[in-house]
Amino acid sequence: MTTAITPAPTAESVRKRGILLVFAGLMVTMLLASLDQTIFSTALPTIVGELHGVNEMLWVTTAYILASTIMLPVYGKLGDLIGRKGLFIAAISLFIVGSIVGGMSDTMTQLIVGRAIQGLGGGGLMILSQAIIADVVPARERGRYMGIMGGVFALSSVAGPLLGGWFTEGPGWRWGLWMNIPLGILAIISAVAFLKLPKGTNSKPRIDFTGMVLLALASTGLVLLSTWGGTTYAWDSIQIIALIAGTVVAAFAFVMVERRAAEPIMPLHLFRDRNFNLTTISGLIIGVAMFGALAYLPTYLQMVTGVNATQAGLLMIPMMAALLLTSIGAGQLVSRTGRYKWLPIVGTAITAVALFLLSTMTPSLPVWVLCAYLAIMGLGLGMCMQILILIVQNSFPLREVGTATASNNYFRQIGASLGSAVVGTLFASRLTSLLADRLPAGGSGSGSTNSFTPDLVRSLPAAVRNIIVGAYNDALTPVFLYMVPIMLIATVLLVFVVEKPLATTLDRDALPESVPVIGSTDVVIRESDSQLVGDSDLIDDLDAEPALK
Repeated sequence: MTTAITPAPTAESVRKRGILLVFAGLMVTMLLASLDQTIFSTALPTIVGELHGVNEMLWVTTAYILASTIMLPVYGKLGDLIGRKGLFIAAISLFIVGSIVGGMSDTMTQLIVGRAIQGLGGGGLMILSQAIIADVVPARERGRYMGIMGGVFALSSVAGPLLGGWFTEGPGWRWGLWMNIPLGILAIISAVAFLKLPKGTNSKPRIDFTGMVLLALASTGLVLLSTWGGTTYAWDSIQIIALIAGTVVAAFAFVMVERRAAEPIMPLHLFRDRNFNLTTISGLIIGVAMFGALAYLPTYLQMVTGVNATQAGLLMIPMMAALLLTSIGAGQLVSRTGRYKWLPIVGTAITAVALFLLSTMTPSLPVWVLCAYLAIMGLGLGMCMQILILIVQNSFPLREVGTATASNNYFRQIGASLGSAVVGTLFASRLTSLLADRLPAGGSGSGSTNSFTPDLVRSLPAAVRNIIVGAYNDALTPVFLYMVPIMLIATVLLVFVVEKPLATTLDRDALPESVPVIGSTDVVIRESDSQLVGDSDLIDDLDAEPALK
């Protein structure tokens, strides 16, 4: 009897060890991709000085974001069609190539090209990591892993600028690129050795090239609008009007093509699922609020509280620490209870409260109170970001999980771009108006209100400095208040999400049913085989294709 029951725990321990090895490799690649979105924010002044390209500074970051946004749906769909392992290795390789090109660059053009190549790979690192977890971990267990993934983004948003500053002041900014090479090689070795995934659903896939091109054009138009509108070009300029028209035409043509494509890059039937629509719209709103706030809070902290750039980054730690802890905690809670709907509802409501609190900031507000407001925002965001992705993945069969995940992330990324743009435009226009109204002619002592830097403001007479600090405060805080009702809309939308039971098995064709969880064993009735499947029915061998016939 003893020998009969011994193999079971051994097989389970082998399975879990295999998943942990895979997960460790995925974390390295996700850290690489997320770090490179922020690592050059503190190094840019030095970079543009060395490479003589101040007028091209914006594109060091924009090239990466644009390329990665375009590639999100491409990697998602191709992964479902031909399998994810080969694509994952190819994405890491592209990322390494881009790092080499950028690290060896002697001009801004070469650096921007390298960053674009990095983005082509970086989009795959983020999306494929999330989809690969769905390939090897059932939805019921997946929460704990996706919570840690959310924590990686929180960590990188603080670590990126700090690491970029350390490289710039120490061995040189190029090490922000060189470090990707050994880490990328390590990730490839990990993928080759430990990543065992099911094959794609189609040995001769019909690739939707037309859809890819049109989606790339529409995405490029949106990102350029968010980058140029109201800054490089006025919103009523011929360039922006033409860009808006071109984006609309490309988006309309994309929808028409997707209706007829054999294997659409973003299948329109995804939008017939209630949970997908509700979580995608909510994710876009969260992207607008989160990145709209994050983009300008460091500037606010420097101008209003008088801290330097590094200290401003450190003051963001309470937000990221709260996001890290609640993201991991929410994932653990979902895995233990199987319940998840309430988390994003409460999370978006808390985020709305945090935005309201940020809208009440004043120049005299103690720094610790401001940090507490940021921690509350992190608390809310951590409860909803990765859970929304889990809801999307649990709404579709495994054979479509990559496409669904990529589509959801695509709209969140678009929301992030639009949020940064809209907040930036409102902030800049209000700031210019307030400074013009409050500062007497020639009273700034600096020649132009466009030339204010934190160091310059700190050196001005107290009376002038107080006017400038007040203008920065009054320009940004109302923008947070504008975002409160938008976030509350996301809260209301998420109330209508259908809480489908989290799958406890890996079945590429099974579709989660809208039935209640039965008892403490979380047994799910599956229409596909009318069979009761319990928590113990998990794959024991990662080499086998995880499908139940």
